[in-house]
Amino acid sequence: MEQKNYMKLVWLFGFIAFAAVSCWATSESLHLLLPSWPLVLCYIVVNGFFIIASLGTKMIVDSLNQNVFVENRGLKLFGGILLILFFWGICSMPTNTHTFFYRNTVNDQVTADVSSTQGYLNQILNNQKNEQAAQKQKETLRAKITALLGDLKAELDNPNNPGNGPKVKEILSKIAIELGAANIEPFSGPCNSRQERERAYTAYANKITILRENREKQIEESILRPSDVQMKKVKAVNNNLTILQKGIDEKQIDLNKAEHMEEACNRINQGYAEVKNCQDFVQFNSASDKEKYTAENPVTDSKRLLSVKDVWQDFFAGKYAGRGFVFWIIISILVDLAAFIFFDLAFKKEV
Repeated sequence: MEQKNYMKLVWLFGFIAFAAVSCWATSESLHLLLPSWPLVLCYIVVNGFFIIASLGTKMIVDSLNQNVFVENRGLKLFGGILLILFFWGICSMPTNTHTFFYRNTVNDQVTADVSSTQGYLNQILNNQKNEQAAQKQKETLRAKITALLGDLKAELDNPNNPGNGPKVKEILSKIAIELGAANIEPFSGPCNSRQERERAYTAYANKITILRENREKQIEESILRPSDVQMKKVKAVNNNLTILQKGIDEKQIDLNKAEHMEEACNRINQGYAEVKNCQDFVQFNSASDKEKYTAENPVTDSKRLLSVKDVWQDFFAGKYAGRGFVFWIIISILVDLAAFIFFDLAFKKEV
């Protein structure tokens, strides 16, 4: 009898130990999702849920045990299954998996979110998108003018019709249109000898180069630029993200604490908001990034990591492939299974 009582204490201790791990993980998950709730309140709710789930497993085990008398055996089996489904399948297992996965990935996720957001904010600060567009326009203009100058030189040297003929005027007209000029005056000197044609081409090339440089300045001046107010906001938000990342790197910010993670999400949210407000100055890396940052109500990847529901949705969508999510599911199941086994052994219905 004493041996049996001793073993029951061992089973009870095992239950308390594994239940403590499970309830801690579930409480942490709940507190991340609802940081306004006191942590102690989360523990009270979770402990109650876990005890009910444990009673559900005992009801199942007792109803299946043919060596003892159980009143309404079928009803207890059904009730036990319902308790397991609701209090373990919906509450304990998903939240435990969430906590284990969250703690293993949160630093990397927030760092990735900060890095991506700062990349777009820096594009805005440098006006990188429109600078690149202007540069492309200038390169296209230079290529066209170079080609037309080649045509001009070839026509001036045309042995069948050397000098300033109608074809030369046609080429000059095309160049004027590309440069936004009214016209380009024909060379007034003779173009009979080779030296005279070289002199004519040089005069044309110098004049056209000046017009091209003026046109390039016009292109640069026409670039759309962020306003001073926008730049001030973007700089402030970007600086806050730099401070956030420094705090994470130097271990001054613990993202496992709900209040620290809430602050981190707020700063990243501000970054998303400024990227959305200044999206005309951003060249997004992908269509999915553009959709994410410019959504009507953007939700950061870091913010999604706080939600059990969102994390599981992302898992089923294949977002966490190769990041060990299945491993944490298994660990969560094993922890709870161990607790349930110890509970059933400690409170096993005797013959």
